[in-house]
Formats: sequence, structure tokens, C-alpha cells
Amino acid sequence: MQFTAQQIATLIQGKLEGNPDAKVSDVAKIEEADSGSLCFISNPKYEEYLYTSKASIVIVNESLELTRPVSPTLIRVKDAYSGFAFLLEKYNEIISGSGKTGIEQPSYVAPTANIAKDVYIGAFSYIGENAVIGNGVKIYPGCYIGNNVVIHDNSKIYSGVKIYDDSRLGCRVVIHSGTVIGGDGFGFAPLNDGTYKKIPQIGNVIIEDDVEIGANTTIDRATMGSTIIRKGVKLDNLIQVAHNVEIGENTVIAAQTGISGSTKVGKNCSIGGQVGIVGHIHIADGTRINAQSGLSKSVINTNVTLNGTPAFEYKSSLKSQAIFRNLPELQQRLQKLEETVQELTALLSTQNLEYKK
Repeated sequence: MQFTAQQIATLIQGKLEGNPDAKVSDVAKIEEADSGSLCFISNPKYEEYLYTSKASIVIVNESLELTRPVSPTLIRVKDAYSGFAFLLEKYNEIISGSGKTGIEQPSYVAPTANIAKDVYIGAFSYIGENAVIGNGVKIYPGCYIGNNVVIHDNSKIYSGVKIYDDSRLGCRVVIHSGTVIGGDGFGFAPLNDGTYKKIPQIGNVIIEDDVEIGANTTIDRATMGSTIIRKGVKLDNLIQVAHNVEIGENTVIAAQTGISGSTKVGKNCSIGGQVGIVGHIHIADGTRINAQSGLSKSVINTNVTLNGTPAFEYKSSLKSQAIFRNLPELQQRLQKLEETVQELTALLSTQNLEYKK
């Protein structure tokens, strides 16, 4: 599929410099681009590639000042990164068939389900009793939507997603393949004989507007009440969110992070990959937790950066790591110091004996 520079400039409201009829059929990194490729530059360290690039069209910032002639057609926008991302989003809509509507067969839609207009339900999907599917929702093949589930307008549920009974999804929610929403929380009561009795999980999951959830992530239903993912949250692949957790607005969490039950994460937090968080704690707004950290207690102060296991203040953790790396050398120095002390002690003892004589 080909696009001209004029079409792209119109779509992203950019200013053209060069041939408006230049055509592209793929996207590439600026350093790897060839004729027919579309690229973008937002980081100044890549600007040098612009003067040697074979790309046909490059999206750049309005503020970019050229130091010599370039061969690609330029499209200037306020923010090249945002403009390119918007363009990719539109392109993805075209190639992914997101304009599809209707119910493919074989599928099952319960008689009591409420299906709005312009909905797409892919083949081999199941829509349960009293489910509500809003305008423009896309449910791709092989999904399970349980009883009483509500999915609001323009949300996308990719293939293989399972959404258990009573879950509530807002507008423009995106859930990628293999994710499970509303599975039972991990609740078991220990008995005197050493076995465990399952505690019924009778709550639900609430996901607010503009949330995106990566593939194979699991979000457990609450024991009672709700597990809540606030608006604007972005979750990576392979994340475990336990029962009764609440994640605040616009928080982002990277892959393989696990959040234990009843923990409350503030808004605008950034949590790296493979972070482990214990249950029943509070994490203040704006907290940043580096990858592979382990958080074992509440974070009271806002906008702090944490690192390590157990996680503590970032700069202090770096100093501790530096000391840890130097431990072998420090051990050798300590051994030499001990040997010197022993020698001096022996010498002093000898001198004392001679003095007494």
C-alpha cells in the first residue's frame, strides 16, 4: 500500500518541504531506510543520518535547522515522534481490518445480551447473558465475554481474551491476546490439618477509560468489592495484578511485574520490569521503581525513585551497589590490616617482655 507525501502531510497536519508526490510503501529506521521508506527524527543524535539517508519521506520537528541539503521530502510537525505514532496508528487501523462490523459465525451471543451498533464480533466468540457491548467495540475471534460484562464504546478485545462475569470496561480500552480479566484471586485459608480451604472470590474487575493491557496479563477479581484499573493506565505483557489491587491514573507498568493483593498504586507511577510488590501497602503518586526491584513497604513520599531489593532511595542504592562491588578489595585490605595489627601486637609484646627484664 502506497502513500504520497501530500497525503501524509494532510493526515498529520504537517508542512511539506520537497516533492509532494514522493511515495512510500513501508516504514524504517532513519539509519536503515531505503527508497520508498518513511522515517522520522525526534532525537537530535540521529539528525546526522538525515543528510545521507535514502528514505523518500522523513517526518521532522518544526524546530529542526538544516545545515546542508537533504534528498528526502520533509514533513515538519510540532512533535515528530507524536506525528509518526499517530500515522502508525492510522495505518494499523487500515491493515488490521478495524473497520469490520457484524457478527461472524460460528459465534454465540446470548439472547439477553445488548449489542450496540457498528460492533464487530469475530468467529468462535462467546457473549454471555446480559452482557452489554457498546458502540464500535471490536471483539476479535476466539474471545470469551462472561455474563453481565459491560464493554463501553470503541474498545478492542483481541483474539483469545477471557473476561469473566461482572467485569466492567470503559471506553477505548485495548486488551491484547491471551489476557484474562476477572479470574479468581489467590485466596486460601489454612486449616489445622495442613490443607487449604478456598475463599470464594465474589467481587469484580473495573477497568476505566483509555487503558491498554498487554498480552497474557492477568487481573484477578476482588474477594469482595472491586479490583480497579484507573483511566489511562498502560500495562505491559505478562503482568499479574492480584485481587483488590487498585492502580492509579496514567501509571505504566512493564512486563513480568507482580502486584500482591490489596495494594494501592498511586497515579502517574512508573514501574519497571520484573518488579515484585507485596500486598496491603500504598504507593504514593509519581513513584518510580526500577526493574527487578522488590518493594516490601509503603511509599509515603511522592515522586521518589526506588531501586534494589528491598527497594530504597535510588541514589543511596547506587552508593550501596558501588560498595558491594568493592567488597573483595575491601576484604583483602581488611585481611592485610589484621595481619599488620597482629604483627604490631606481637612486636609490642616482645618489647614489653624485654622492658620487664
